[in-house]
Amino acid sequence: MAVFTPVDEADAEPFIRSRGLGALRALAPIAEGVENTNYRVEAERGRYVLTLFEGRTDAAALPFCLGLTRHLADRGLPCAHPVADKTGETVGELNGRPAAVLEWLPGEWRRAPSVADQAAAGALLARFHLAAADYPAIRENPVGPAARRALFDRCALRAGPADQALLARMAPWVDGSAADPAAGLPRGPIHADYFPDNLLFENGAPSGLIDFYFACTDALAYDLAIALSAWGFDADGAPLPAALRAFQSGYESVRPLSAAERDALPALGAVAAVRFTLTRLHDRLYVDPKALVTPKDPAPFLRRLDWWTDPALAA
Repeated sequence: MAVFTPVDEADAEPFIRSRGLGALRALAPIAEGVENTNYRVEAERGRYVLTLFEGRTDAAALPFCLGLTRHLADRGLPCAHPVADKTGETVGELNGRPAAVLEWLPGEWRRAPSVADQAAAGALLARFHLAAADYPAIRENPVGPAARRALFDRCALRAGPADQALLARMAPWVDGSAADPAAGLPRGPIHADYFPDNLLFENGAPSGLIDFYFACTDALAYDLAIALSAWGFDADGAPLPAALRAFQSGYESVRPLSAAERDALPALGAVAAVRFTLTRLHDRLYVDPKALVTPKDPAPFLRRLDWWTDPALAA
């Protein structure tokens, strides 16, 4: 469960009313997620999500993130429109945190995606990349090379023997000596957190793409590598070849990769494996005992590095 900042109905009511949604009828915490605090809101005018943004989310980046989900929703993708207040602002403050309200999207995420689900998810990611191509705002990757190095160093301060072994495995990917595998590849807005729990399905089709708060401007193939790392491996970090093929085929049915993107994909996947291992390790080492959150085990995600760096994959 992820609730870092408690909110009760008396706190939320004025914030909801300021967005023209009428009286607050019910407020319930949403269990999923480890980054921000989320509540399901039942108001006179319908159901919404109330999000309070915690420390890792840069408040200055919220206009980019919320603007991108609006941009995609306006172009027919299953994304949420943010709800503005009476002055036209989508970001306010609640209980000392930046906060926003977004439309509630229907559906549930797939805990065991079928091959068809994988293909549909891949195709939607490609549609995202095409639809976002004319989005004018730019945000540098908040978990880019410098941030990964800082996370690595901070984790090293608290790491025990088992965690030191994880850090040693990741060290070659954060020391800055390797060439940037994304250099020269097509860039644009990316989701950067395209995991199964951020894509809802209803009636066999994607119905809601959520959680844009790591969205940024980066290589499109890196976004695909993140998604393949998220969708194409089991809970222990072992590859699921059929899932990997279906997801990438679904993506390329909408947006075929260039030869350079295809060649760079294994190295981009390695970067993705390191990036998510580092954030999970950091969350476990620095978890706030007062927060209602269960950090994820970093070790299974690092096992993806073995697959992405297998010489047979790059052959």
